Amino acid sequence: MIAWLTLVPLLLLTVHTAVNALLLRRPRREAASTERVAILLPLRDEAERVVPCLESLLAQRGVPNLTIHVLDDGSSDGTADVVRAVAGARVRLLTGGPLPDGWLGKPNACRRLADDAGDADVLVFVDADVVLAPDAIAGAVTLLRETGVTLLSPYPRIVGAGRLVQPILQWSWLTFLPLRLMERSPRPSLAAAGGQWLVADRAGYLRAGGHAAVRDDILEDIGLARAVKRSGGRIALADGSRLATCHMYSSWPELANGYSKSLWASFGSASGAAAVVVLLLFLYAVPVPLLLGPRPAVAAVACLLGVTGRLISAAATGGRLPDAFAHPLSVILFAWLVARSFHMRRRGRLSWRGRPV
Repeated sequence: MIAWLTLVPLLLLTVHTAVNALLLRRPRREAASTERVAILLPLRDEAERVVPCLESLLAQRGVPNLTIHVLDDGSSDGTADVVRAVAGARVRLLTGGPLPDGWLGKPNACRRLADDAGDADVLVFVDADVVLAPDAIAGAVTLLRETGVTLLSPYPRIVGAGRLVQPILQWSWLTFLPLRLMERSPRPSLAAAGGQWLVADRAGYLRAGGHAAVRDDILEDIGLARAVKRSGGRIALADGSRLATCHMYSSWPELANGYSKSLWASFGSASGAAAVVVLLLFLYAVPVPLLLGPRPAVAAVACLLGVTGRLISAAATGGRLPDAFAHPLSVILFAWLVARSFHMRRRGRLSWRGRPV
């Protein structure tokens, strides 16, 4: 009976994933833009991995009016020296100071960088673990203008540790978010974004209050998307996997700590998180043990539908297809990370890069 109950929602969700995958916007290669574009790169203790990112920013083409602004936010590992050695005078290197009251580190760094961007038409926020193809900035700026949105979030292809967990994010967008409705709807609650790579119309960014509007938001990317909507702007997600990679975590402990610092803020409340986790487990994990029950064929169809959704997502976003077959395990690990995040927050043990969050 339980397996039968999962079939209809799983079928509908899998169809929705396929439709979204077909509708997913993608920056095109060999684009060009004459607008004034500022790339904004906040850094804190990134000496070991910032070089590929910097080199990719310096190699951008198709954007003749491009400036690169880097902020070293209190690094203790020589990050600023690495930036100077790689980029020299080709970037503007700022030095961070003490955090203002009420501000978290990344929003403050992004705010400082945006202020330094002067009269740029477009602001491009990039994390240090992102490596861009030479046409990435031109393609993303062109897509921003073609869609007429204020904030574009081209999600990069994820590499490195966390093959079982990290693709859950792209899959969840494609499976549960109506992408075109999200673009058209003015509702701030219907918003998503990935802070690894964000492209913003500067005028719209300022109308939304910039990063001052999300100064204490641990999920400043989603907060910024909601602020844009509240100010009358529009947002869009895009598949940036063909033009960008992101090596977010190098080990499972690093991934667990990274997810734990912010997952608690993703659901609004502990009860909301519990409802989402129970639903995911019921749909995608419960059918697995039912393969040994009296209706194994029904359970097998349920498992196949769940895996199919992940396969569609992986194909659409540059993910690894074989990892999709471990989707039930991915959901279980995600549920554990959510529980860990709430547990650590209640105990006041959440921090990132040496700062409490």
